[in-house]
Amino acid sequence: MNEAWMKKWEEVKDILISPVDIESYFTSDEIMDQKMEVMEIGNVSIPSGKVIVRDPLVYLNAREKPYFVEVPKGNFPVKIAVAKLEDWGDRYAAVKVEFTKEAAVVYREALIGEEELGDAEGEDYFGFVVDAGLACITDTQVVPYVDKFISELDVDNIYDDYFAELFAKSYNENPDNQRDLGDWINWKVPGTEYQIPIFASGLGDGVYPVYFGYDSKGEISSLYILFIDIEMELSEEGEDENDDEYTD
Repeated sequence: MNEAWMKKWEEVKDILISPVDIESYFTSDEIMDQKMEVMEIGNVSIPSGKVIVRDPLVYLNAREKPYFVEVPKGNFPVKIAVAKLEDWGDRYAAVKVEFTKEAAVVYREALIGEEELGDAEGEDYFGFVVDAGLACITDTQVVPYVDKFISELDVDNIYDDYFAELFAKSYNENPDNQRDLGDWINWKVPGTEYQIPIFASGLGDGVYPVYFGYDSKGEISSLYILFIDIEMELSEEGEDENDDEYTD
């Protein structure tokens, strides 16, 4: 990140905002006639204020850079907004970290400071990549402990040989809004007190945006991952059905 990048970010930061009122996912009983439910999955540890949101099995390592905007330090509650979709089943539509009780009035995309901002346009986003169907929220200070633990773990496949059992246990203890193999855990990194929530990524592999929620004073009050733009997805599905209906 350099001075030129920061100048460009100041120019486009009000373009890189969420087209969705993400907080409504956590306050509405229904969206587009699809039932919504919110579940709490414990806290996330943010000891340095330097946040990382990544696929934990593929892209979580010390080389990954955090978002350039720092957040409050501490342990903060994490919630998942679950969409009860008629065609796709229960899906994790959004995730929220609540830093304060202040309401977010705008959601600006979280960036690491290396994005090509010349390509920024309304409703576009940069996002993070998911290749293993999972996402997590953590802090750069925590990542080295994860690296150390995994490097010392003598297994062939980190998910099958380690995490799968934890996900299955999560399902057995909290079966609501999970498939029987488990869809979320709040992992305490062994040998530490650091907690990393890990959860299924909305529609599986893909690229998903992360937003900071800013309150009326311009302070960061929350972080959101938007996995599913419900209105857009259902509208597109309806358009596809109409297209099929008139196909010769």
